[in-house]
Amino acid sequence: MFRYMLGGGDMQSYLIGMLLSLPIVFLSLSLHETAHGYIAYRLGDPTAKSLGRLTLNPIKHLDPIGFLCMLLAGFGWANPVPVNSRYFKNPRRDIALVGLSGPLSNLLLSFVFLLLLRFVGFGWLATLPVKTELQFNLVYFAILFLYYGVYMNITLAIFNLLPVPPLDGSRIFYVFLPPRLYYKVMQHERTITLVVMALLLLGPLSSLINLLSSLILKGMFALVGMPGFLL
Repeated sequence: MFRYMLGGGDMQSYLIGMLLSLPIVFLSLSLHETAHGYIAYRLGDPTAKSLGRLTLNPIKHLDPIGFLCMLLAGFGWANPVPVNSRYFKNPRRDIALVGLSGPLSNLLLSFVFLLLLRFVGFGWLATLPVKTELQFNLVYFAILFLYYGVYMNITLAIFNLLPVPPLDGSRIFYVFLPPRLYYKVMQHERTITLVVMALLLLGPLSSLINLLSSLILKGMFALVGMPGFLL
């Protein structure tokens, strides 16, 4: 059911999907970057706070290309919150914690959407008497919106946990690298980034992300007692 709704069919379905996705993209990317800035601030770095980045205002966070990728492909990025590791007591550990906070915030947000989908979408909304086509469409799009909120945040979290620069996963991965190997990787950061983008555009990496997202989604559905056929 939801696979069909996500895939769309005609231009009208595609445009409706885009409109439903917009507020989720704004919220998800803004929360992601705010989480980075807040954890950095708690660890002693005031940079994000002084620049006004501890806010859910999407204008403060959005990167045009990353925003379009998130909207069209389901994974993307925002304008990174600046972090100054000189303020940290344990720079390598604290940078990893800052990196982890973004994907973790999206996983938590996906769970909030999941609970809303379970107990509002397939709870309260499912019991409403639907007598007109307009009422049916409103209920349908409300449920679809909540589903998008779950799936897109899972995908965003997985994408950013990839252990390649400049994604958040690289900050976590670098903690486990010996200093010599760390500096070698950093020397090729631009090349690695270009390779990752190419793999995304060509399909292999996108397919892997979508597969992992679907597996996590099935597990979350099972956790709250939602039937698997909805996937």
